[in-house]
This record gives sequence, structure tokens and C-alpha cells, in this order.
Amino acid sequence: MSEKEKEVLEEEKTEETKETKETKKTEETKETKETKKTKKDKKQQEIDELKLAVAKYQEEFLKSKADLENYKKRINEERIKDRKYAATNLISDLLIPLDQLKKVVNVEVDDDKLKNYLIGFKMISNQIYQALEDDGLKEIKALNEKFDPNYHYAVEKENNKELENGIITEVINVGYTYKERVLRPAMVKVNEWSEENNEQEN
Repeated sequence: MSEKEKEVLEEEKTEETKETKETKKTEETKETKETKKTKKDKKQQEIDELKLAVAKYQEEFLKSKADLENYKKRINEERIKDRKYAATNLISDLLIPLDQLKKVVNVEVDDDKLKNYLIGFKMISNQIYQALEDDGLKEIKALNEKFDPNYHYAVEKENNKELENGIITEVINVGYTYKERVLRPAMVKVNEWSEENNEQEN
């Protein structure tokens, strides 16, 4: 092989080596770009997932905060209501003996000494009722009022066509409210009639 041929062969090998290196470099560069892109996409996915998680936790936090505020508000309202009606049971228990006392002090007697005693007890009874009224006790209006099942309890009926239908004609037992609550409904007699009933009676 001549020197010239050797030189040509060497040049061809050099060119091949150069092309191989460039091809390898190109492939490595391509792989590096693809790897970087994959890593970037993965990071973006992780960021998106974190954003969703933060939004979810933030929503749950706000919901829990609102629930807590509602709970505090409800507890506070219940405490206020409990304080407002704290004496309900006591007053309810006192009503029966006070009713009996009221009846006793209003009894008509001839004995002057006994009459004076009753006057004194009546003053005490009135003072007790006044103290209870100042605290929120109120007598339910019933006589000659229209019957209201929210405040009245009918224990007797009468059929008087001269009076309005549904009118209370007699109070058998006084009813009371305590700060907007019905403590005891008034037991009453109600006038109730109809044309049909009157025809049957006739």
C-alpha cells in the first residue's frame, strides 16, 4: 500500500470517528433535553398536586372555622337562654301553694280578728306575686277572650248561642307565662255551639 493510500485511509477513519462522536454527542444532547423536559414535567405535576392539596386543606380549614364559630354562637345562645329561664322550675313549683294562698286570703269571714290576719296574709301574697311578676311572671288573659290552644286548655264547654262561638266564659284555673314561655295554660270553659247542635237539641 502506497503512502498516499495510507493517508486516504487514515483520513476516512478520522472522518468516521468524527461522525461517530458527533452522532453520539447529538444523541446525548437529545437524551439530556428529553430528561430535563421529563424532570420539568414531573416537577410541574408535583407543584399542581401541592396546589390542589393546599386548596383542599384551606377549604377544610375554613369549613372547620365556620363550624367552630357556629358552635360557639349556639353554646352562647343556650347559656343566655339557660340564665334567662333559670328560675322556671322554682316558680312553677311555687304556683300551686301560691294559688291556694290566694284563695284563702280572699275568703269572706265575719270574725274581725281573723279578717285582720287575712288582710296581712293578702298583703304578703300580693308582694310575692309582685316579685314574681317583676321577674317575668305574667297571668294569661282568658275570661271573655277568644280560645287559643297555645295559652288555654278547655276542660268544659257550654252552648250559649247569645255569646260568640269560641269565647271563654269562665276561668277554672289561672294560667301563667314566664318570659314568653307558657308556664301553665289557663284551664277554661269555652262557649261552643253550631246550628246543627241547636237543631238536634230542639
